[in-house]
Formats: sequence, C-alpha cells, structure tokens
Amino acid sequence: MKSKLSAINAWLHLWLGLASGIVVVILSITGCVLVFEQEIKSLAYPWLHAERPKDAKVLAPSVLHRAVEQALPGKHIESVWYHGENRTAHFSVHESDSMVYVNPYTAEVIAMVDHEDFFHFMDEGHRHLWIEGKLGKQIVGWSTFVFFLLLISGIILWWPKKWTKSTRDQSFKIKWKARFKRVNYDLHNVLGFYSLLLAVLMAVTGLVMSFSWFGKGVYWLTGGENGSRPRRQKVEVSGPSVKSSLQNADLIYNKVVNEIALYNKDQVIIHFAEEPDEAIYACTDMTMGFWRDLNFDPLTLELLPNSTKRLGDLKFPDQVRKLNYAIHVGAIGGLTTKILYFLASLICASLPITGFYIWWGKKKKSKKKPKQVLVAA
Repeated sequence: MKSKLSAINAWLHLWLGLASGIVVVILSITGCVLVFEQEIKSLAYPWLHAERPKDAKVLAPSVLHRAVEQALPGKHIESVWYHGENRTAHFSVHESDSMVYVNPYTAEVIAMVDHEDFFHFMDEGHRHLWIEGKLGKQIVGWSTFVFFLLLISGIILWWPKKWTKSTRDQSFKIKWKARFKRVNYDLHNVLGFYSLLLAVLMAVTGLVMSFSWFGKGVYWLTGGENGSRPRRQKVEVSGPSVKSSLQNADLIYNKVVNEIALYNKDQVIIHFAEEPDEAIYACTDMTMGFWRDLNFDPLTLELLPNSTKRLGDLKFPDQVRKLNYAIHVGAIGGLTTKILYFLASLICASLPITGFYIWWGKKKKSKKKPKQVLVAA
C-alpha cells in the first residue's frame, strides 16, 4: 500500500508539474522582478526624486493641486501621493494614463509619465498572464493551486526512506563535480527543499488573493469566526461639506500627518472628493507592505467607522488577513525578506525546467533499444 501511494504521488508530481510548468515559470520570473520594483525604480527613474531648497517645507495638497491643474486644465485630479523626504509627490488624473510628478517643496511639475511601463507589464503578466478578463486570473489561480500541491508532493518525494549520512548528503547537498544529469537532479531536489517554506508562503498568499473560498479557509484556520469576512457596510455621512474639496484635503492632510499616522508620517495619500457629500479617503501607515485606509466624514472631518484599524488593534486572524499582501511580496521584513523572496522565486522558476529535464532524460533512456547479445552456434 505504501509503495502504491508513493507511485501515485510520483505520478501526480510529474504530470501536474508538466501541466503547470510554463505558468509557474512566468509567475516566478515576473515575481522576481516585482520584488525589487520600488528599489529599481528609485535608481532608474530620475523624476521620482525632488530637490529640496534650504529650509523648504512640504507644501499643502491644495498648492500642488493648483500646479497640476494649470498643467492639465479641465482634467479631474483624483488624488495626491506624498512619497516622503526628497521624493516627488505623484498625482492620479481621471481618465489619463499618465502620472504627474511634482516637487512637493516648490510645486514644480517634474514629469508626466505613462503608468504602463515595464513594471506594469510585469505586473499584468503576474496577475493574469496578459490575458484580459477572468480567464487569465483563473489560469493563474488554478496554476498556483497546482503548484501548492506540487510542493506537498515534492517534500514527500524528497523525504529519505532512511536517514543516513549518505541520504543526508543527497538531500541537503549539491554534488557539483558529478555529471550534468546528477547536478540537474540535485538542483531540483535540494534547492526545492531549501525554498519550500517561502514557496509555500507565496503560493498560499497568492491563493488567498485568487479565491475567496481559500481566503475564508485560511481565516478560519487562524481562528477567525465562521471563516468569512463581514461585508463592509456603506456608512452614512453626517452631511455635505461646507468647505471646498481643496480645503478639506489640506485639513485632512494635516490631521493625518500630525494626529493619526504612526509610521512613515511623510508618506500619505489624499483623495480629492468630487461631491460635497462624498466620504474623503486617505491612506497612511505605509510600511513593510502594510497600509491603513481612512475614510473621513466630509462635514465633521472625523474618521468614519469603516476606516481600517491600526494593525495592533486587530485580532490575530484579521492581522494575518491584512498582512497577506505584505507576506506575498516579501515586504514583511524589509530588504532581508525581499532578497530571500527573490532567491526563492528564482528557484521556483528553475524547478519546472530541471524537473522537465529529469523526465526527458528518463524518457529518452526508456526508448533506448536493449543491446543484442550474440550467441555462438
């Protein structure tokens, strides 16, 4: 029975790997690129940096808004994102593919850049394989699920029948001086083991974002009640604003920076409301892949009940759910975890390739004709 289960496991590992291999390679390579997206952009994109005149202070959202309004007359400006010290603030403009970058100390418009850059292309590949509609997302989701099963079957195949010095060396070391076929096998077997934990984290967090049923299951396993997320109810505001959207934006910016923000207080998103009775959105506490969504009453400028709580105020299952994205992209531990995730993603990209070569080598070997033996008459 044990040998039969092992054979079934090996068969599933082979054919599931062959079926999902190309998608796994694409997701892993694009994931490698996206791990260091912000760091690469900071080095490659000069418009992300702003010169700060001596003793200059960060200007209010309304001041920067007017500068963008002059550069793009007649366009609706949706929001401003302050990125911190010596960085430009960028504006999102309704029905525009361009991001407007402004020096937050001088209100000078630095650049207007199409948001569909190389990293946007990589992100679309990672999310839905550049296939529009639900089909691409479904392929990514189910391929990730298959990859998760492959990780489980892979650790079963890796596990030695007996723990001896020889099996430990085979399981934990790559025999670099051996023939290429053996080195390839070790790259698949050994590196697959070393990347297992991070690969499982990336797969599980990816599945949470792909399938609501999987997210509910993880929420339940971490102690959440009923395994379901309560629907966020629309909150009624106390009344329409008596101030302009720019006045409210300035007041909320100061309130967030001086009273609400706990982390990276100079990194804030402020939304410019279109209607006087529209709740005003802001975002703060952006650190290690976490952020806090805030909604303000347009009349009183008080926080509405549907605003996100501080991370420390959430119960453990809600903390896990809130940190899902940070765990998925490796931002949870800063640069250290990003490096580890990059290496793990690179290994994940290699596994279908090394696995295919193992299968192809066995297939070619099985096709070889047996040597004919001459028998003397």
